[in-house]
Amino acid sequence: MAPSDCAAIGHQSDCNNNRKESHMSTNIPTGHALLHDSRLNKGTAFTVSERREFGLEGLLPPVPLSLELQVSRLNNELAELDNDLQRYLLLLDLQVRNETLFYALLMSDPARFMPIVYTPTVGEGCQKFDHIYRNPRGMYLPISARGRLRELLANWPETDVRFIVVTDGERILGLGDLGVGGMGIPIGKLALYTTCAGVPPQYCLPVTLDVGTNNPDLLEDPLYLGLRQERVRGEAYTAFINEFVDAVQALYPKCSIQWEDFANFNAVPILADYRDKVCTFNDDIQGTAAVALAGIYGALRISGQRLADQRFLFLGGGSAATGIAGLISRAMTLDGMSAAEAGACTALFDVNGLLVASRTDLAEFQKPFALKHEPVTSFVEAVKALRPTAIIGVSTMPKLFNQQVIEAMSEINERPVIFPYSNPTSRSECTAAEAYRWSAGRAIFASGSPFAPVEVNGRTFVPGQGNNVYIFPPMGMAVFATEAERITDDMFIVAAKAVAERVTEEDLATGLIYPPQSKIFATSLHVATRIAECIFDKNLARVERPKDIAALIQARLYTPSYSV
Repeated sequence: MAPSDCAAIGHQSDCNNNRKESHMSTNIPTGHALLHDSRLNKGTAFTVSERREFGLEGLLPPVPLSLELQVSRLNNELAELDNDLQRYLLLLDLQVRNETLFYALLMSDPARFMPIVYTPTVGEGCQKFDHIYRNPRGMYLPISARGRLRELLANWPETDVRFIVVTDGERILGLGDLGVGGMGIPIGKLALYTTCAGVPPQYCLPVTLDVGTNNPDLLEDPLYLGLRQERVRGEAYTAFINEFVDAVQALYPKCSIQWEDFANFNAVPILADYRDKVCTFNDDIQGTAAVALAGIYGALRISGQRLADQRFLFLGGGSAATGIAGLISRAMTLDGMSAAEAGACTALFDVNGLLVASRTDLAEFQKPFALKHEPVTSFVEAVKALRPTAIIGVSTMPKLFNQQVIEAMSEINERPVIFPYSNPTSRSECTAAEAYRWSAGRAIFASGSPFAPVEVNGRTFVPGQGNNVYIFPPMGMAVFATEAERITDDMFIVAAKAVAERVTEEDLATGLIYPPQSKIFATSLHVATRIAECIFDKNLARVERPKDIAALIQARLYTPSYSV
């Protein structure tokens, strides 16, 4: 369906700003075709007159239901299912059948549905992708089609794509190489663009680049749906990425590309190659960095300290760790520190120990973060030697923030900051209960995956989730509203500060350093407005600056409702 038709039956407010389409539009399908058009299908909500008008009589049960009753029925159905993977599959099927109802359901309770449509449930969905595959969604671009990517992308029915989330499936969450099964990540991320920030879904396209897989279990699985070959590396891989970006620019010149779950040795150079050429960002590097920085700003409100007084030790030395460390340093320099002073406040620790200048195994992107320090091969010893105020886990290795580590942090700091950000839950460096109990309730805690409240010494703590969902959906809405030419690190710092602004004193009293996910939509609009202001300030917008930027954001929001 062309974007100009989107308001005909399923309400898309962005299109309705210009005009209301007639039900009798010649572009609207009828009968079975209408019931199989996910954007236009209303299912049992078609009125009696609409059923007669569109040739639906006899194809549906005779009594119409409102959208509200459809949502209620789905909530009842979901409650009867045994586990979240079953709920995930039901929601995927719903998205294909009736997009308006899908988003009406998700937006009715984002905090409930985010863990189902995205982490942690999406991890299991990706692992089992080939065995639970239902319906085609998004674009699969195999390296066997090199030279024809623009032709393949042109098969997508929408002609105005503004957002592509793309993966090559090599480093899905903390689960590793899942090949084409990684498609669950772009699908889930784009669903959150709409659910959490109101980005109209017709502008969103999930993409998987299939360059093979090095996962032997997938290669031997007769149900595996991707190319049965080892991953392509080197110049051929780079040429494939270049062709993809060129094809996107040719077909969708206003499109933002979000890189997702690429291996470190590909993610870093891809971002470096394109960040100053096209509208693009890497969520694992920049989105994770921004949400971590937002958590730090929230933690400082509890500890009463300054950013300049903090020292950070990372467990993990990959692109997420260097991305967070780099953004923290940038934020420190904006507060008046020199680059050298800011750089000295961060240290990284990987599988081979502390990143120090004498090591010969460091990748190029790690070398700027290497310390002039003697080697340290034990993380707890690194804590004791460097005396950090915060430890941040992005290792994807569970349980490495053990009791010794937490107790060492608690001896050094009155309010130790403990951020095990690896996800899904099975990969978290520690649990909320462990952090709070081993620190006698003094830890300022946030994690990458959700944890239940914890009671320690008669006090209940509410763990925050440092989820990138606080960052990439409002970034998307800001880019959509302003038609931004580029996405910069300063925009992520603005986003981090804006997220922290939405944390109330009541939240902080429970230990919560991120806004409640139940208020994610209002938070996203606030963050999107702040980012849009930055875009206009930096002269990166392709639309004229309005007097009221918040009103501009409101005017572009998608509303999941059927037309009258």
